Amino acid sequence: MAIRAIDCTIERRLLINYRIDPEVAQGHLPSPFRPHLVSGWAVGGVCLIRLGGLRPAHLPRSVSLSTENVAHRFSVEWDDAEGTQVGVYIPRRDTDSRLTALAGDRIFPGRHHLARFEVRDAGPDIHITASSRDETLDLSASAQESTALGGELFPSLEDAIDFFRQGARGYSPQGQEGSFAGVHLECPRWDARPVTVDSVRSSMFDDPEAFPTGSCTVDFGLVMRDLPARWVSDGILRSRLALQAGVRHADLGTKG
Repeated sequence: MAIRAIDCTIERRLLINYRIDPEVAQGHLPSPFRPHLVSGWAVGGVCLIRLGGLRPAHLPRSVSLSTENVAHRFSVEWDDAEGTQVGVYIPRRDTDSRLTALAGDRIFPGRHHLARFEVRDAGPDIHITASSRDETLDLSASAQESTALGGELFPSLEDAIDFFRQGARGYSPQGQEGSFAGVHLECPRWDARPVTVDSVRSSMFDDPEAFPTGSCTVDFGLVMRDLPARWVSDGILRSRLALQAGVRHADLGTKG
């Protein structure tokens, strides 16, 4: 049975963000998602997050655990009966927690790959590497806290923070093709500081076949620290293709 809500403390959330050619980004998005454009660019990124006190909502911290995680993500929008929605599509998640990897979507939506993490987070300097045990992820990031946002996507820190606050719903592939499990982040405050990204290497975003030269550029980074948070399940979002397939299967089940 899936856990409906998870409480934790976001001990550190490093967001490294790319501006991406919208047509290239669309090629990585399944229906019903499309890029959520900012200043004419699609936005992608990696979220390197350490969660402490992780536990089902309302349980005491004595039964909690701490995890290092990384998510590759794209800012997206899609249409439903209520209009146009915004959030993130997360094609891949990695974690150092065997429990999270084994439990799958019973804790967080989507498959979690088990990975090794090395973290040095001393004061303003942050260095993180992650490599998945199936050898499909290779990630390295170095950044230092700064006072200037930088980049071309947002004119101010407040605009960047508001962008992530508005896009706090995330969807990951789940089960049959065209089905996506959702979760949204509830956070009483969204304090963040800019970081200067000294270097970043991602086996996803640095793949020249997936992202041709010039189509994907590091734009800016943020770090969030020591924030109480709750992750709440948003259920399953199904594309029109998945819904049609479900109808066909139901029709087949009535025959004979």
